Amino acid sequence: MIDVSTAVDFSRGADGLLPVIAQDAENDRVLMMAWMNEDALRETLATGQAVYYSRSRKSLWRKGETSGHRQRVKEIRVDCDRDTILLRVEQTGAACHEGYESCFFRSVDPQDASLTVVDPRLVDPKEVYGK
Repeated sequence: MIDVSTAVDFSRGADGLLPVIAQDAENDRVLMMAWMNEDALRETLATGQAVYYSRSRKSLWRKGETSGHRQRVKEIRVDCDRDTILLRVEQTGAACHEGYESCFFRSVDPQDASLTVVDPRLVDPKEVYGK
């Protein structure tokens, strides 16, 4: 088993969870933010595929297991405090469960805080998830 404690300090996160940002390794676009625990990081290292921790399901979330929209990990970085993780990934399909390439597909108007969708939807989530 890989000892990840030298690379990442999970003791700094609430409930042993740390924030992780997924970034497209080719164009540097931020795709999504999620959470990881030690088990998720170990499995990510072992498989080369992004594995997160779902706070709502309280279990590991293997990105793309349902949708097929997987993230192949090209590089893992940590911040200066070793309490935030950056995954540089090769994204297959949409990263966002709402069908967009990135979860950051809306822009906030500085005048009235209204939201505007600024990116095209790649897939219909109903077709992918059946919801």
